[in-house]
Amino acid sequence: MIYIDPPYNAGNDFVYADDFVRSQDEENRQMGMYDEEENRLFKNTDSNGRFHSDWCTMIYPRLLLARNLLSDDGVIFISIDDNEVENLRKICDEAFGGENFVATLIWKSRQNKDNRNLTGVSVDHEYIVVYCKNNINRAFKGAKRKTEQYTNPDNDPRGPWASANMAGLLPESQRPNCHYDLIDPATGINYGKPEMGWRYDKNTMNRLIAENRIIWPDSPNGRPRKKSFLSEISQELPGYSSIIGQDVYTRNATKEVQSLFNGQYFDFPKPVTLIKDFVEQTSKDDDIVLDFFSGSATTAHAVMQLNAEDGGHRKFIMVQLPERCDESSEAYKAGYKNICEIGKERIRRAGKEIQADNDRWKNVPVMLTDEHQTMLDEMMPDVKNPRLMGDVSKEIDTGFRVLKLDDSNMNEVYYAAEDYSQDLVEMMEDNIKADRTELDLLFGCLVDWGVPLSLPCESRVIDGCTVHNYNDGELVACFSENVPESVVREMAKMKPIRAVFRDSSFADSPSKINVFEIFKYYSENTNVRVI
Repeated sequence: MIYIDPPYNAGNDFVYADDFVRSQDEENRQMGMYDEEENRLFKNTDSNGRFHSDWCTMIYPRLLLARNLLSDDGVIFISIDDNEVENLRKICDEAFGGENFVATLIWKSRQNKDNRNLTGVSVDHEYIVVYCKNNINRAFKGAKRKTEQYTNPDNDPRGPWASANMAGLLPESQRPNCHYDLIDPATGINYGKPEMGWRYDKNTMNRLIAENRIIWPDSPNGRPRKKSFLSEISQELPGYSSIIGQDVYTRNATKEVQSLFNGQYFDFPKPVTLIKDFVEQTSKDDDIVLDFFSGSATTAHAVMQLNAEDGGHRKFIMVQLPERCDESSEAYKAGYKNICEIGKERIRRAGKEIQADNDRWKNVPVMLTDEHQTMLDEMMPDVKNPRLMGDVSKEIDTGFRVLKLDDSNMNEVYYAAEDYSQDLVEMMEDNIKADRTELDLLFGCLVDWGVPLSLPCESRVIDGCTVHNYNDGELVACFSENVPESVVREMAKMKPIRAVFRDSSFADSPSKINVFEIFKYYSENTNVRVI
């Protein structure tokens, strides 16, 4: 599943320019503003002649990529308002295919009227545009079925039932066969007929009477009803509907962030309940949820919360460009220089809160049935009023890993043959950029090899050198200086799938060659690389 909350293009939003057709001078003249990573970032005001075009140019390639990232049964949710909903639908039709349109959900985002609109109309709703990857699958699980109205007061062997209306829907001129007097054959009471007749013709009604499915009132003025059995309900849940009147408002989201941070650090976040509902509706308990306009990381919060509630193991991937916080904002004054910092801290604090709530259920008294209590009494006859203490908490994972997109770890060195000299050889002895840490190198190798970035990693010191073991031998790495044979030997004995060393870790070529020989002896199937 993908959920995104992109800029609504309301006339004051920041947009990242992706149009490389214009010259750099033209880009620089238009932008005039950069984020801390020197990304071209500009405020797309409604006075801009390319107001809608710039927004479309920004969102279009991201939606194309989103389609490629979705699984075959995947669903994407996009929050938007009236400013760009029409353009968004057209772009999504092209990116996902019009046949894969699921719905435009209406979300009543404001509870109180907004008097700022000069038209006199209070716009209190937003939209969530929904597309799927392939329309062969049902996109939504549907609303939760209510069954509490089904009971069995007369001990009917067919099980719990609820009374259902049998009044018709069409006048006699359109359905004359359903307009007749209904008489109880046991009492002879004539209940007449409703204004719109009955829902069933005489043959069907006689069958229902024979099956003892009619509930006959004591008074002729009453209305007979039908027994509808719980066992006959379709296994397919009712459909999902727009989010109106469910007490899910923007103000709820604002309170959620304020509660976590004790301050107003983010404007107009989405409620956790809203996103959690989408995740629950369209994902399995081990799916991956992506949000590439993550903002305050509501989506991550929602995924962790849902996992805690249903025992799921969903993972989230949040993506956010480091857009600067306004220097006059509470967030900036509190030390959050960009939106990414707010999102990371929100995940940390939300995770702690979810974990603390989960821990409250550890070692609580377990409610026992009478049967279990009797068994317990028999097992512990000398203990008065025995109670079991159990752990009804769930195993939940609120951990996450922060990665920052950067350029290569390697120095970019270009030279011609005539420039080849001893000075150049000495300069190239260390081909890795000076500011890179061992974790930078490790994760660079994981990316190169296509290894997932979310797996466990542990580091330990062997003979003075730090050895990183990623996912229990999927990759082991040592980037220390002057790595001795004893360390290489211990790493080889782990029999890893891959092993990585730094070129400058070895004093000379024979030492480097010896690494391959050691691994060939202890673990010949290990893929060894020196960078």
